Amino acid sequence: MLQDFYVYPAIFGYEDENKQVGVYFPDIPGCTAQGTGYADAVEQAQGALSLHLWSMEEDGDYIPAPSRVQDIKPDTDEFVTIVKVFMPAYRKEMDSRAENKTITLPHWLNQAAKRAKINFSQLLQEAIMKKLGISNEISIR
Repeated sequence: MLQDFYVYPAIFGYEDENKQVGVYFPDIPGCTAQGTGYADAVEQAQGALSLHLWSMEEDGDYIPAPSRVQDIKPDTDEFVTIVKVFMPAYRKEMDSRAENKTITLPHWLNQAAKRAKINFSQLLQEAIMKKLGISNEISIR
C-alpha cells in the first residue's frame, strides 16, 4: 500500500572543508545525496529519498520500515537526522512528466502528416486516451 509520507533516518557527515555534506540512508541501500551545507544537504536528501522510494513503488519492490533513530550508531564525525518526504505531490510530478517515444511511420504517411501540420505528440496522446477510455488527466494509481 502506498503511503503519503515516508520518514527515514539519514546519516549526515561533512566531507571536506568546503562544507560539502554527504548523506546516506541506512535503511535504503544506494540512496545517497550530497549538498553544500546542512540546509542544502537536507533538501538534496529529500529529493534523493523521494526518487528512490518512487522507483521502488513503481517496481513493486519491498519498502523497508525505518530504523529507530536511537538504534543507529553513526561514526564520530557523523550525525543522524530525520528526513520526511510527501509522496503524493512527487508522484503527480513524476506521472505528469513528458516521456519521449520513438515511432515508425511509412515515409509517405509522415510527409502527409507534416503537410497537414499534425502535432504527433498531441495526436498520439488523444488516440491513446480514446483507446483507454480516458477523457482527461487522471491518476493512474
